[in-house]
Parts: sequence; structure tokens; C-alpha cells
Amino acid sequence: MSEPTDLPMPAHYDPLQCEQADYVPDPGALQEEALAWARSHDIEPAGSDARRSHLLVIDDQIDFSFPSGALFVGGRSGRGAMDAQRALVEFVYRNLGRIAEITCTLDSHVPFQIFFPAAHLTGGGVHPPPNTPVSADDYKQGRLRPNPAMAWQLGVDAEWLERQFVYYCEQLEAEGKYQLFLWPYHCLLGSEGHRLSGVVDQVRLFHGFARQAANRPVLKGDNPLSERYSVFREEVATCFDGRPIPGLQGSGALVETLLQSDALLLAGLASSHCLKESITDLLVEIRKRNPAMVDRIYILRDCSAAVVIPDGPDFTEQAEKALDEFAAAGMHVVDSTTPMAAWPGMVA
Repeated sequence: MSEPTDLPMPAHYDPLQCEQADYVPDPGALQEEALAWARSHDIEPAGSDARRSHLLVIDDQIDFSFPSGALFVGGRSGRGAMDAQRALVEFVYRNLGRIAEITCTLDSHVPFQIFFPAAHLTGGGVHPPPNTPVSADDYKQGRLRPNPAMAWQLGVDAEWLERQFVYYCEQLEAEGKYQLFLWPYHCLLGSEGHRLSGVVDQVRLFHGFARQAANRPVLKGDNPLSERYSVFREEVATCFDGRPIPGLQGSGALVETLLQSDALLLAGLASSHCLKESITDLLVEIRKRNPAMVDRIYILRDCSAAVVIPDGPDFTEQAEKALDEFAAAGMHVVDSTTPMAAWPGMVA
């Protein structure tokens, strides 16, 4: 196959759909167009690529991507996620012949989880509001207590759950992680907010049909006893008695797949949380398994945005600091509009 060139935007693509939360792609129509597109632009199946570029997209979902979502990642501009996903999908369309595989992760929750209000009660017996930080002292001083209904769901008693919540907060604090934060209900399994943003799903499907790539999504985050910002592991993986938290989700197969690529491209939401923590954990795995792999990691700076909660916390500085640290570790922080051939270390 000849060297891939930048491709034009396909006929179905409408940039306005990057701002439409209700847009849903038509897989059948995309299949027909993608096969014709592959023929007309001499795009061969991904399995024939001499070098494999794998794109990992973190949590580009309805609840994060649009102002109508439960937890819109607006960044400081107020348009963050929408602008980021437009940059992302246009990057994929231009580089369809260069990207072998796309993996999209899906934050996947149920109402009774440690980071949602339903898990906790105040001293007055009501749920604390969303966007409330929780510390171990909140429990030790009696300002909060566990919801007995959650204890019943888990098959434990309220005393066990309280000890676990205190231990959880202490572990976060001891490891210098984010303080436990009660988020608004978002990405609930079965809800509209859980699905991939329409334009991201559209480009994933179109790429899959055109390049004959599986592009299977990966679900994360449904363990009731731990946050899972990173696709690779829970924030806290043990109980106060030293046992593993029940139902821990493995990620070994995904790590193996990603580390087999010749270039690993990273994008998604949010640069201050799930994307940042995923890259942090990936760097740990790279250093353990193949330190030279760090030179093959490319973070698409403009295809992400940070969490900025109106009248609440602004996590932009944490996101920017993390990018600096990743670059210092040897990863490449790039812009989607820069041709891939011009990226540092990128081999044709």
C-alpha cells in the first residue's frame, strides 16, 4: 500500500453535530459509505499495516461532552469537550489510513457508588448534595455516615461500610490522590448520558468499517466501593482488612494490546481526571514492561479538556501540570492539526 495521505472529510460529516447531544449515527449507512470510501481512496484493512497506530479515546460520552449532560467538561472556555471532540473526529478522518485501531472507554456507573450522594447520609439523615468533598474526618466526626441501604445491597453491615469509607478516604489522602468527591449522577448504565458522543461513535464506526477494525469499546467504573478514573485500575483496590475490594476489574488484556502498538495515541475526557489518571497508570506499566515504549506515546493536547465546575473547583492547573510531567517522562504532547508525519519520533 502506498504511504497514506491526509484525507478530506467524508460527505456524512457535519461539524454542527459536534454540538448536538441528540445526534445518533446510522451504522448501516456508515458501512456502505465507508466501504465505498475505502475503495475510492485506496484504504486497505488495518491488518495489512506494517506499523500499527492505536488510538485510545477516554470517556467521550454524552454526559461529559455537552452542556445538557450531567457533568459537562466545559473547560475554562465553556466549550471544552465540544471543541475537543471536533478536533478528535476531524483528526481521525484525515488520518483514517494511518490509524489501525480505535478503543473508546465508557465510564459506567450505578447510583449506589462511593462517589455518589446515595452512598452517604448526613447527621440529619439526608443525602449530601453533589459536588461535596468528603474526608475521613467527616466520618470520624459524625458529619457523615454510610447509607444502610448500600450496606444491605453489598451484603455487609453499616459498621463494616463505615470502616471501609474511612479507610478509603485515608488511603486517598495518604497517596496524595484526589480527595473523595461526590459527583453529580453521570454515565449511569442504561441512560442516554452513558452512550458515546454521536460524532465520536460515528467516526469509530466509519473507521471500523473502512479499515475492517474491531474498535471494541471498553467499560470501566461500576465497582461500588471505588472510583476508577483510570481505565487501568481502581483508585483504592483493598479493603480495610487487607482483602481486595470485591469485583475488581482487570485490565491486563487491554494493557497488552496497547503496548503492542508501534504508536499509541491518547485523547478524551477529562484531561484533569480520567485521561490524566489513565496516562499515569499507563506510564507505570510502560516503565515496568518496556521503558523504550514511552517514546511511542502521543497525547493529543487539543482533543481533551479539563473539569471546571461553575462556582466550584477548577482543575485546569492539575491537567496542565500533568501534561508537563508526561512530556518530561518522554511522552510526546502534540496537536491534532500537526501532520502525523511531523510528530517527533513518528516513523512512516
